[in-house]
Amino acid sequence: MRRRFRRKPKRIVKVPQMRANERIFADPVIVVDQNNEHRGEIPLSEARAIAEEAGLDLVEVSPKAKPPVCKIIDYGKFQYTQAKQHRQNQAHQTKVSTKGIRIGLRTDVHDLNFKKTQAEKFLKKGNKVKVEIILRGREKAHQGLAKESIATFLKTLEIPYRTEEDIKRFPGGFNTLIAPE
Repeated sequence: MRRRFRRKPKRIVKVPQMRANERIFADPVIVVDQNNEHRGEIPLSEARAIAEEAGLDLVEVSPKAKPPVCKIIDYGKFQYTQAKQHRQNQAHQTKVSTKGIRIGLRTDVHDLNFKKTQAEKFLKKGNKVKVEIILRGREKAHQGLAKESIATFLKTLEIPYRTEEDIKRFPGGFNTLIAPE
């Protein structure tokens, strides 16, 4: 049987919907016209008539105000600018992810140096780093050494960082979380 290609649905940017024209029920309303002039508190029917006369829409901009604030604007253009602003805000958000570095009690110096450079690279990019030490078998009897090795690993880092979580025990060993300053 032949596989069919399925297109992924486009993500639709959902912007909070504002009430416009006949969907506004509050009476009276404060009206701001298309030239940003305040018309004051006007009955709803008169505000709709003014908007219709201008060939624009009456949009409820601030519904929680007493009385609500409505603006006379082109509703389609208003929705477009709101969606565009929402997309720009999402693009400028930085997503901080947590990267993991796993060391052992018997990890050699060269390997620790390599993991140190990796941790520094992650911190430079602005990611958080979770440093873990896994204890196996008889190593579980030497918990003090495990804490010490994490502490010495953190001391070797040359990039300034802050500890978000201190060295704590978890079932397989110890871990700590650091973040860039």
